[in-house]
Amino acid sequence: MSGLWSKRRWLPPFIAALIAAGLQTAALGYMVESRASILRNGKEVLLKTVPVDPRDLLRGDYVILSYDVSWLAPELFKGEWPTAPEETTVFVRLAKQADGFWGASEASFKPLAPTEGSVVLQSQPFTFYPSASENPSSINVAYGIERFYVPEGEGRVLEQARNAEALSVSVRINNAGRAQIRQIAVEGTPVYEETLY
Repeated sequence: MSGLWSKRRWLPPFIAALIAAGLQTAALGYMVESRASILRNGKEVLLKTVPVDPRDLLRGDYVILSYDVSWLAPELFKGEWPTAPEETTVFVRLAKQADGFWGASEASFKPLAPTEGSVVLQSQPFTFYPSASENPSSINVAYGIERFYVPEGEGRVLEQARNAEALSVSVRINNAGRAQIRQIAVEGTPVYEETLY
């Protein structure tokens, strides 16, 4: 009797493999669709960059992008600051500036309400360490849009554009504050554009 029960308790290997493959496909589809949804429906903003171009030997050339909104002045922050080291996120309100780029107009460790003419960008979680001084010079945050892969051998072009301050990035941001790079431009001319799928 116990032998019969143990045979019925386990799925045949073929069925188990099909279930595992189905779950993996669903997870991959969810990741692709969530990215595509941001690109399709998100609010578009243009960001200034100060990138650095390292090399990933496993995945080819890529450019690490640092944005002017990655460094937040303390006076931008509204509300309370963490008083002890903790994992947190920062919410940054972006507003369009006269030069066409979007810049940080407000920041908070708590969610910011949407307002007309602005977009709220949410940082990735990071560990915040309160400064010993009352006035830190700036808070550095990342948004998950700091790495952009390019065909091998083409990263140098973007590095040169960075050095000439000619690189800009169009980003789409959804209502939850998550962002995806839509386009990279050099002197306003698109050189790379992300597709939905």
